[in-house]
Amino acid sequence: MTLPLPRPVFDANAAAGGLGPLPEWDLSDLYPAPDAPEVARDLDWLRDACAGFAADYEGKLATLDAAAMLACVRRYEEIDVVAGRIMSFAGLRYYQNTMDSTRAKFLADCQDQVTDHTTPLVFFSLEFNRLEEDHLAALLAANADLARYRPVFDRMRAMRPHQLSDELERFLHDQSTVGAAAWNRLFDETMAGLTFTVAGEEEDLNLESTLNLLTDPDRTKREAAARALAGVFDRHIKLFARVHNTLAKEKEIEDRWRKMPTPQHGRHLSNHVEPEVVEALRNAVVAAYPRLSHRYYRLKAKWMGLDRLQVWDRNAPLPIETPRTIGWDEARETVSTAYAAFDPRMAELADPFFTRGWIDAGVKPGKAPGAFAHPTVTTVHPYVMLNYLGKPRDVMTLAHELGHGVHQRLAAGQGELLSSTPLTLAETASVFGEMLTFRKLLDAAATPAERKTLLAGKVEDMINTVVRQIAFYDFECKLHAARREGELTPDDINALWMSVQAQSLGDAFEFMDGYETFWAYIPHFVHSPFYVYAYAFGDGLVNALYAAYAEGLEGFEDKYFDMLKAGGSKHHKDLLAPFGLDLTDPAFWDKGLNMIAGFIDELEAMEG
Repeated sequence: MTLPLPRPVFDANAAAGGLGPLPEWDLSDLYPAPDAPEVARDLDWLRDACAGFAADYEGKLATLDAAAMLACVRRYEEIDVVAGRIMSFAGLRYYQNTMDSTRAKFLADCQDQVTDHTTPLVFFSLEFNRLEEDHLAALLAANADLARYRPVFDRMRAMRPHQLSDELERFLHDQSTVGAAAWNRLFDETMAGLTFTVAGEEEDLNLESTLNLLTDPDRTKREAAARALAGVFDRHIKLFARVHNTLAKEKEIEDRWRKMPTPQHGRHLSNHVEPEVVEALRNAVVAAYPRLSHRYYRLKAKWMGLDRLQVWDRNAPLPIETPRTIGWDEARETVSTAYAAFDPRMAELADPFFTRGWIDAGVKPGKAPGAFAHPTVTTVHPYVMLNYLGKPRDVMTLAHELGHGVHQRLAAGQGELLSSTPLTLAETASVFGEMLTFRKLLDAAATPAERKTLLAGKVEDMINTVVRQIAFYDFECKLHAARREGELTPDDINALWMSVQAQSLGDAFEFMDGYETFWAYIPHFVHSPFYVYAYAFGDGLVNALYAAYAEGLEGFEDKYFDMLKAGGSKHHKDLLAPFGLDLTDPAFWDKGLNMIAGFIDELEAMEG
């Protein structure tokens, strides 16, 4: 997700001061080393397997009976596992140190070879989508093992109206490494190469460390970090505008050829969610801005003794908050205990992440910023990446990413093609893990001040997850719509950004000169257009789920584990039915938003 620094500007050991030993990945469960014979073996196998698959099945899918079709799908799945294993290994090594040109080369070479080797497979989805409905229905009725793959087929066939000719699809597949993927790498390498000279700091910082200062108790440090970010983003703004212009235009061209009705439609299809459900979520959140973010930030300004907040105050700790560094062992204990209190199985599933080298936690030169849980392939296990600095929010991030990891481990039983959860439900276990950890801490709060600090922190996290991400979604919608009318200057993009920021954050804020460029560092806009609504989706869904849990829904834990084990094998309506929840109900999203509003009510009551 990111790349090179011109020189080591951040001392990882100094950052780890007081945190205790931080775990690093052991990637040997994927491959022993990049030059290991197993890598070459699997690349050779992949080449031959893809060529053999095409030779056996291209032009013949309509002639297969149910048993032969099942054998075909299973061969395709096996190929998917090997390709995924290679790319997971190359990608994870790269994220550990994106400054290392040998790692970047290994990733690029793997990408090129995997793309070349898998080109013969392009026919499969195209030809499968040309099968007649009655014919496919008869195959599925004849073989229960084949019918298990119906959700995969449904997602494939949702693309039928948007399918191009076989030749064009092969061309798009072939040139993918020099299209969006190349611009993604340019963005990543540029972003990881940025250094920030922050007033008062002894040495230049990378992006992750500079963003971290925005949560510092010292207001002058926060301001200095914000101004350093703005200065560097502005110096590179033409490049970032070029990346966004190119990617948005490429997407517009492909969408036009595929006859996609909107720029968002492809994302909704891949998420297996109806556009009207996403629109209902977006509208409910925007309508709630005044009673959520606007109201909360006015409260925060009062607590901080300010008439107006500046952007560097948005994630500032409260004046009553006692700054402290949370060591790694305490973070592990906090999250593990919260998971175990819900269900011991959850803590057991999380434990190997800590003990077997499945987490890379430290902040290191060239390491990708942010955090993620990568499922790799169903025959191995997930890996979690953090940039752990000992802040309370870092503990919540650990809880979040471990939730993903637990989900991915449980869903792996579905097999490679059915394990992947659509983005809209992929955030469910992660946000639920955060909620369990937060509730544990809240129940243990010893004083009203501690309770207030915890509540305020949770409200801010929820606003960042719900309000901020929907504002991001609106920004993307505006950006892609505007790009259809022509090239966008940096000032054009800046103006779109500020329009959603002012609307979502409210009148408690003043916006410093330079904040208009802060769209530039958000990787989701580059890597996964319109991904961001999945965060708000997940938060709203979890709030409703947690309410069912708190109300004592019988058998909730078993129902919850069954939902996670299902992976991508069921539609959201079927997954949520056991909890009495229905995302298509227009009032559904208000349940989650009301939980956030309720926390703000409690904070307001503490003022009395």
